[in-house]
Amino acid sequence: MKCGFVSIVGRPNVGKSTLLNELVGAHLAITSDKVGTTRNVINGVYNDDDSQIIFVDTPGIHKPSSLLDKVLNKKSFEVTNSEISVMLFLVDGEKGIGKGDKFILDKISKDANVFLIINKVDKLNNEKLIKEINDSKDMFPFKEIIPISALRSKNIEELIKAIKKYLPTGNKMYENEEFTNVSARFMASEAVREKLLLLTSKEVPYTITCYTEEFKETEKLIRCKVLVIIDRENLKKIIIGKRGTLIKEVGMRARENLEKFFGKKVYLETYVKVIDNWRDQEKYLTELGIDE
Repeated sequence: MKCGFVSIVGRPNVGKSTLLNELVGAHLAITSDKVGTTRNVINGVYNDDDSQIIFVDTPGIHKPSSLLDKVLNKKSFEVTNSEISVMLFLVDGEKGIGKGDKFILDKISKDANVFLIINKVDKLNNEKLIKEINDSKDMFPFKEIIPISALRSKNIEELIKAIKKYLPTGNKMYENEEFTNVSARFMASEAVREKLLLLTSKEVPYTITCYTEEFKETEKLIRCKVLVIIDRENLKKIIIGKRGTLIKEVGMRARENLEKFFGKKVYLETYVKVIDNWRDQEKYLTELGIDE
């Protein structure tokens, strides 16, 4: 049995979470076109007859402009330097490898098993793709260079096959029915945050924080209450919407996703609270006893 950890790293918006979801066949990590969508290190487990691969999704690494950015970068770099079997360095094929990508590569050991994964190749012609592959060969001693489209499921099987060649032999770390390290409570709060990012514009900052305050599950029903924390009073009306229309739409869409994920009826309640300092937010959640 082949078994090992494979981290997915790269800049924001290159498709890391989309790739994780595609690899494990479940919507584990939320996705949006906004910077800072992924906040946590999320494991997704792939199983087949001869292997178990634990894929590790990480926050996008970028130039920090806030304390939150620094924390997210720290989480990602901790994973790049951990004992992993393979590192998937994901880049946006449309944009090519830029300064931000090279900044990340400078932090990665040249002795590591690093794959260059060129994503979004469904938007590239063959000439541009070949040029990107040739240009990248001298940048870093990549073990493999694999073009994919995470959104279109292109070359995903080929990627799995390549990864297996670098995995050590060992016992499974997760049972077959386990496919992630995150809790059901976390999945509920992330579902709400994903829909908020989807339905709000740039006037709403990406530092929206969601936490599941209550989560009760029976055989046929899940009841949960998700707290939405924002840092400015004037944003509360925007998130709630006229006559509560926006927050209701967020709740409805999040509930539909959760019912599909858990396979049972979900009753979801959401409410908004203003706390204008990130550390005060953490303190408030600690006092509530919320630890996800």
